[in-house]
Amino acid sequence: MQWNLLQCQSSKDVQANLSFIESQLKQLPREPDEPQLVVLPECSLLFGGHESEQLKYAGSQDDNPLADALSKLAKQYQVYLIAGTIPYKAEPPQNADTADNAKSKVYSRCYAFDDKGQTLGHYDKIHLFDVEVADGTRSYRESDTFAAGERITVIDTPFGKIGLAICYDLRFADLFRALRLQGADIIVLPSAFTKVTGQAHWQILLQARAIETQCYLLGANQWGAHNQGSRETYGHSMIVDPWGNVVAVKPEQTGWLQARIDMSEMKKIRQNMPVLGHNRFIEPKLTP
Repeated sequence: MQWNLLQCQSSKDVQANLSFIESQLKQLPREPDEPQLVVLPECSLLFGGHESEQLKYAGSQDDNPLADALSKLAKQYQVYLIAGTIPYKAEPPQNADTADNAKSKVYSRCYAFDDKGQTLGHYDKIHLFDVEVADGTRSYRESDTFAAGERITVIDTPFGKIGLAICYDLRFADLFRALRLQGADIIVLPSAFTKVTGQAHWQILLQARAIETQCYLLGANQWGAHNQGSRETYGHSMIVDPWGNVVAVKPEQTGWLQARIDMSEMKKIRQNMPVLGHNRFIEPKLTP
C-alpha cells in the first residue's frame, strides 16, 4: 500500500487548481492494483481571496460542486482521497444575533473518499487561525469567514483507521489524543502552514503529535508564494512515524511525496510502551 502527499501551490483559480491536481494524479507513480492513499493540502481548490469567494464556492447538502469534482477524481484515478479542504455552508448558530451574520460563515471541510468516489466521512476544522504573524499578511482571522467544527472524525480504510485534522489543529494535543482514543492509527493533516510559523514549529509539532499518539502523521502542506505573493507557505510536506522519525519529506516545489509503510512497527511500539493505558488524566472532551 502506498501513501502519497501532494504538495501544492494553490491560488484563487479553482479550475487551475483542479487541473493541477488531476495532472498530478495522471502522473502518480504507482504499481498496478496497489491501493493508493492520496492526501491534498488545506485550501487545495481555493486559496485566499475575499470572503465572498468562499461563499460563492461553498457547498451544501444538495449542491456541492467542489466535493463532486474531488469525488470524481478519486473514482477516475482509483485512489483513497483525503481531499484537502473546501468551503461548506455552516448551519446558522442558534444564538446568532442576525440571519445575515449566520449566513456569512462557512466550514473549512475535509472530505475523505474511497477509490469508488464514495464519501467515507468528513471533518470540519475545529481550531481557527486568528493570530498575528511576522510575515507579509501579518494578521490572520479565519473566524471572520469560517465557523468552527463541532466533532472529531476517524474513518475506517484499508490503510488503517485514519483520524482527520487540519493545519492549526496541530498545536492542540488534546485533539490528537482524542483521535487516538477513537482508534486512529494514522492522522492526516491537510495544511497551509505559513513560512514563518512552519520554519519555527512544523516539524517539531508533527514529531511531537506522532510520538504522543503513537500514530503515523501525514502532513500535506502548501508551498511557495500564492496570489502574486500575498501569502507564503512553508512546504516540507512530511510523513512521521510513531517513534518520531521523519520517513519522508518534500522541502520545496510542488509534486508528490511517497512512502510505503509497514504498520507492524507501530504495533510493536504500542506494545512495548503502552502510553495509552498508562495515562492517568481524564479523556479530552470538546467544549461547546
